[in-house]
Amino acid sequence: MRLYEILKGVETSDIDGDPEADVSGISYDSRKVKQGHIFIAFHGEKYDGHDFIADAINKGAIAIVCEKPSVSLQQSAVSLISVKDSREALAKISNNFFMRPSTKLDVIGITGTNGKTTTSYLIKSILESWGKTVGLIGTIQHMIKDETCSAVHTTPEALEFQELLHRMLGSGCTHVVSEVSSHALAQKRIDGTVFKACVFTNLTRDHLDFHKTMDDYFMAKERLFIELLSEDGTSVINFDDLYGRRLLSALGSRLSALRKTFTYGLEAGSDIMAAEIVNSFDGLRFNILMNDKKYSVTSPLMGLPNVYNILSAAGAAASLGVPWDVILDGIKKAGTVKGRFEKVDMGQDFLAIIDYAHTEDALERLIYTARGLTKGKIITVFGCGGDRDRGKRPTMGSIATKLSDFVVITSDNPRSEDPEKIISEIEAGAVRRNYLIEPNRKEAVKRSVMMASEGDVVLIAGKGHESYQETKGQRIKFSDREVLEEAIRQLINNS
Repeated sequence: MRLYEILKGVETSDIDGDPEADVSGISYDSRKVKQGHIFIAFHGEKYDGHDFIADAINKGAIAIVCEKPSVSLQQSAVSLISVKDSREALAKISNNFFMRPSTKLDVIGITGTNGKTTTSYLIKSILESWGKTVGLIGTIQHMIKDETCSAVHTTPEALEFQELLHRMLGSGCTHVVSEVSSHALAQKRIDGTVFKACVFTNLTRDHLDFHKTMDDYFMAKERLFIELLSEDGTSVINFDDLYGRRLLSALGSRLSALRKTFTYGLEAGSDIMAAEIVNSFDGLRFNILMNDKKYSVTSPLMGLPNVYNILSAAGAAASLGVPWDVILDGIKKAGTVKGRFEKVDMGQDFLAIIDYAHTEDALERLIYTARGLTKGKIITVFGCGGDRDRGKRPTMGSIATKLSDFVVITSDNPRSEDPEKIISEIEAGAVRRNYLIEPNRKEAVKRSVMMASEGDVVLIAGKGHESYQETKGQRIKFSDREVLEEAIRQLINNS
């Protein structure tokens, strides 16, 4: 592709070089530059790409996009494109290079603090029941039809995101369901993408190490609906969430003649409501009410949070014109999602659950869900991640000790922090002395299993699907599920 083609729509302050130069690829990591590439330098969390421009040129880059060109660079033979925002340029360049794939797909974006992953799998199941070929981009993995790819971020960098869309289109996908993180929105990773439907699940405290304030966090989410939704697209919004109502208000003055909104929830006033909810070990049964009609839902998923996830998925599907019999069939066929209220059954006489809950709201909802399933004890194992928002640690300690019968406070992903210091900050919020401290997560899981009696619920919260524990810059193999299975197996063998 010619350089001038790849730069369409990119706001440049200066272009010095040959606009007809043939660009063979894009890199923002100098280690991946090949002959004929365009290299985009931006400020990362740990490194500044501008420091590696010379490396990129030595490896064959024929054009450089950057915010602060040096004198030596201006004297080089490569083309130089000066921009105000390199991340925005990367998004637009990537979109151009891969021939704007989202314009040929129906892309559904899901954002919010909790519920994104489960909602994405529900929508995928519904669309497949409708006979569509669906791609998925998310926290656990990316899926191109039946091919799976590991996920480093919930939402990839702009280059990888557009490449995924391009590959999905080439493999015959008609629809793509994508989780959209607040980091991705703030860093403009998905700019240029056209979304046919956008779902807002909820907004509760998280990522304040990055966003600093809840207002900043909300405004990042808001971009998906205001800037990236297609002119004939639909916003699907949680009416019961305070930030959902704030988003509705913000959209009110910006809706085009073709743009629509669907609200969902349990409170009166929602377009799509749930009623007569029955929650059990076997899953959920409830009715969806919409336009004076009633639809009976059956799902293997458990708990009130999944009622909301099902409503949001149904709303997104309905906005795309999926018939209701297909929607109900897709919901019924969608299995449980790895690490999301995932039941571990080894034949024990108590319920054991793994869940990704790592925020205040998610932990609270997890324990309330468990409380609705048992008259026995609730034993909760959890910790908090290092190098992340410290403010939520005592609050999560308060929630766990208040709502659980017993708590084992342990390590999560301490990263560069001292695990015992993190635990002490969690402990500071404890409201009862119904807890013990066990920094070794494997031992913490084992101790929770040893405490459980018939009819109890053991909750292992925080890591969910993750297959590692990150400490001191290293990722060590660790699976909550494997550790829990081993602990239960030992209990059964010794009984």
